[in-house]
Amino acid sequence: MQETAERLLIIDDDEMFCHVLDRALTRRGFEVMVAHDAAQALSLARRHQPQLATLDLKLENESGLKLLPELLELVPACRVIVLTGYSSIATAVEAIKLGAVNYLCKPADADEVLAALSREEGDPEMEVADNPPSINRITWEHIQKVLQEHDGNISATARALGMHRRTLQRKLQKRPVRR
Repeated sequence: MQETAERLLIIDDDEMFCHVLDRALTRRGFEVMVAHDAAQALSLARRHQPQLATLDLKLENESGLKLLPELLELVPACRVIVLTGYSSIATAVEAIKLGAVNYLCKPADADEVLAALSREEGDPEMEVADNPPSINRITWEHIQKVLQEHDGNISATARALGMHRRTLQRKLQKRPVRR
């Protein structure tokens, strides 16, 4: 009797990324489903009860962090990793607190995704970088932390940071600063 493939749900608004990851994971024997927004993701999760999921932190008009608890409420045993091109310490910590089993920065390939999904514990052998983050990176992470504290409300975040709302919006439209 043939064993059934593990079901994996990809939740990401980047169609090209979904297509590439879908193909790579299907070739590795997974039954892959793709959702491009929260409503579609919850519908697929309800119907198919995936064992694994990748969740983009920043969907088109939605936060992956808001979707994460809803997804886990529908499928409590699902192992979810958060993927993002907008990584920050604040969002990584929040994702883990909300139930994600791991957090990866994009670009991530299928092997990295599978490794992150399969890890049960942290790695004490992880190398610690010698170079501290730049002042621009620290600023980016602080903005992300304050934004998270204000549930993504730009106006409230701008007031808390003591800056004009449009200035904050311009800063948030830029790509995150690398180390």
